[in-house]
Amino acid sequence: MHRSLTDLRAGLDEIGSAPNDHGTVRLIVRRPGEDLRESIDEALLDVDEGLVGDTWRSRGNRHMPDGAADPEAQLTLVNARAATVIAGEPERWALAGDQFYVDLDLSEANLPPGTRLRIGEAEIEISVKAHTGCEKFSARFGLDALAFVSTPEGRELRLRGVNASVITGGQVQVGDPIAHATP
Repeated sequence: MHRSLTDLRAGLDEIGSAPNDHGTVRLIVRRPGEDLRESIDEALLDVDEGLVGDTWRSRGNRHMPDGAADPEAQLTLVNARAATVIAGEPERWALAGDQFYVDLDLSEANLPPGTRLRIGEAEIEISVKAHTGCEKFSARFGLDALAFVSTPEGRELRLRGVNASVITGGQVQVGDPIAHATP
């Protein structure tokens, strides 16, 4: 099911109504292997491993000089309202390949790089590195979805999501709060 650009744009008001702070973790997805997704109710975040049991470290990153995992892309978060607009039902959200689907405004204005968030027992930091759509994203959700997240407004709102790294490890469960960390 691919939504038209018109239908996607019609969802901007709903996406924009996500809370600026004191949001909620709606879905956690672990990637145990290539193109595999496992929805889980709780996860352990680790400073070195990211989401424990995920393939972030073992997959590496072809854009890194040595092919190693990119520490600025240890975790990915996406706005659950954007996931609904793009993918539809929560059962389809995991196709995007992100790990945390949160009801929180992920826009550049609300979460500039370096912003720290408490998520469950853990603390994470928003990365400078942009999270962008790819061939797999457009194959799963359509070219209009890729165009939608790639517009200047889509990039500012971070409709494709945001990269982050773990600062302090801890447990995270579906339903846990996600909020700006207090210094």
